[in-house]
Amino acid sequence: MRHEVRFSGFGGQGIILSAVILGRAAVMYDDKFAVQTQVYGPEARGGASMSALIIDDEQILFPKVTHPDIYVIMSQEGFEKYGADAPAEAVMVLDSSLVHSRPKCRCYEIPATREAKQTLGRDIVANIVMLGALVKTTGIVNEAALEKAILDSVPKGTEALNTKAMKKGIELAEAAIKAAGQRA
Repeated sequence: MRHEVRFSGFGGQGIILSAVILGRAAVMYDDKFAVQTQVYGPEARGGASMSALIIDDEQILFPKVTHPDIYVIMSQEGFEKYGADAPAEAVMVLDSSLVHSRPKCRCYEIPATREAKQTLGRDIVANIVMLGALVKTTGIVNEAALEKAILDSVPKGTEALNTKAMKKGIELAEAAIKAAGQRA
């Protein structure tokens, strides 16, 4: 099954890394195909950034995301620039710590930045919290594949923290799914 994913936030949140990790999980550990692209402003840290990813069971012949069906939004500016026009049939996982608008599509509110800071002691892993939530809410790749890709991608010495962040995201998504009365 083909999925087009759009990640958005501000520079420094790991938006591009998130797409790279998810693509790695799909290709290396879940027997799928993936292609990733990215966009960010000249003010790399703090400016809006976006990364797009296509994951498919079949080879991908056109690498541009044209109709995203999954959105991961980590900032208000990212929502306004890249998520406000999400179609009604899309799924959005948003960081409710930083995004105050809500889409017209199915939405899972994940307080990733708050939990990363308060529970894990490092807001820098909020993107990994969001990846855990994304996988739990959409099933786009399996959890074991995501964990392996995270461990391949993070700096040495941070593996335990990032694994906890991914598991926190899964836990938060389970609560969001329950609150929404929906199944993953």
